[in-house]
Amino acid sequence: MQQYIEDDIVKRLRDPKTQREAFSQVVAAYSQKLYWQIRKMVLGHEDANDILQNTFLKAWANLDHFRGDAKLSTWMYKIAVNECITFLNKQRAQNNVPLDDTDVYLLQTLKADEYFDGDEIDEKLQKAILSLPEKQRLVFTMKYKDDLKYEEISEILGTSVGALKASYHHAVKKIEAILTDDI
Repeated sequence: MQQYIEDDIVKRLRDPKTQREAFSQVVAAYSQKLYWQIRKMVLGHEDANDILQNTFLKAWANLDHFRGDAKLSTWMYKIAVNECITFLNKQRAQNNVPLDDTDVYLLQTLKADEYFDGDEIDEKLQKAILSLPEKQRLVFTMKYKDDLKYEEISEILGTSVGALKASYHHAVKKIEAILTDDI
């Protein structure tokens, strides 16, 4: 397999003759990163796999709409985040879960997932993260767990860097308060 060089990949994605091969390199390069980003949002392994597939299908179907204004990775993350939000909204509607009970629903999903092997501390941290409003949860996960820069998160979520810093700060304070109350 060729080395992954984004500018080269983007050029090859625009050429119908090399598009399929280039897209298979995109899938290989981003599958694991996107899977874990999705998994952190929806928590269940099976759901994360389904959403990952949907992300790549949507990216493939919309390749013509990728203008190259942002990095390809940012575009892929944006699709994945939007797919997660769509999925979570559908789950809430199907299960009649009020918005303020989302953390309980997702925590039950996490506990029921046969692939979750976290201990009590992991569960407390997940519970604290799930108690955050959705936007703060997204920002916290992308910054703390994925170590993305604020500028990258800004492009993905379409939010100013200042607002992201504030959201992250509030999220950290809430998580600290929850975790220290449990001690």
